[in-house]
Amino acid sequence: MKDVWISNDEGTEIVRARDIVSASLDYDGNVTVRMAGGAGAAVMVAGRRANHDEHRPDDFHRQLIRMVAELSDAAGAFLVRAVYQEANGWLWTSESL
Repeated sequence: MKDVWISNDEGTEIVRARDIVSASLDYDGNVTVRMAGGAGAAVMVAGRRANHDEHRPDDFHRQLIRMVAELSDAAGAFLVRAVYQEANGWLWTSESL
């Protein structure tokens, strides 16, 4: 997982996937990851749905974990982020770095 990074949906923060120790989904559909280390910082990677009021899937945090696990075996570096598509709703996408 050394080459998998996760961006918040606004693109203003990027965290390394291997440093994540937990992921949670709150009642508003926000996905927050907690980082390893003494401070245990929490980073919201999908939140503040100002542009889209559509409901995120109930397992959106699990979908993130699944995508990171799949990419950890792939060659190269990847950036994962949440996007909204009219036809598919909220989903996680990846792109090569």
